[in-house]
Amino acid sequence: MTQTLPAWLHPLVDSLDGMTFADLSRYGPPEDGSGRASAVLMALADTVDGPGVVLLERAATLRTHAGQVAFPGGAADPGEDPATTALREAHEEVGLDAASVQVIATLPALYLPPSGFVVTPVLAWWREPHPVRAMAASEVAGVAVIPVRELADPANRFRVRHPSGFRGPGFEAGGMFIWGFTAGLLDGLLVHGGWARDWDETVMRDLPTHRVP
Repeated sequence: MTQTLPAWLHPLVDSLDGMTFADLSRYGPPEDGSGRASAVLMALADTVDGPGVVLLERAATLRTHAGQVAFPGGAADPGEDPATTALREAHEEVGLDAASVQVIATLPALYLPPSGFVVTPVLAWWREPHPVRAMAASEVAGVAVIPVRELADPANRFRVRHPSGFRGPGFEAGGMFIWGFTAGLLDGLLVHGGWARDWDETVMRDLPTHRVP
């Protein structure tokens, strides 16, 4: 598989063998099989600044995860596999053409306790990038392709403290404040892709009050 992909993707792809949910999140799917199936698209592309990843900001009016930065994605329709769900949602949310994407792998399913979603990340190479935008203002406030090196820059990294007591990785990049589930996935992406740089994990920021769910 890696022979058809850009060289910068090879370390990430090679790291997938044996990966478990614990490599990406503290929460695996409930053992009782509960939770609503969903998927997100982790689309990586070549940019003028090196590898980049597609992220969106959810509309502030949504019922769940309002205003948060996320990968394109959402709930599965009956009979869909994770890749189909992720590509369909990416098209509906930001206009990403499924034909421009090469799916590489589905990663271990993870759990989002606040919303009850079981989320399967779908890793893909966006081999033919094209303009993307928020397709519906009621769902998406903005979209960006953020360079990996900007995410890995120690100056853009910190830990986020939620009023509930949760503490996890955070990023400020591409004009976006990234925390929670998405930040955890990005942190794993940097580590497994060989892009991670040392950063000061003692730097703590409180979650801005307008972003508290």
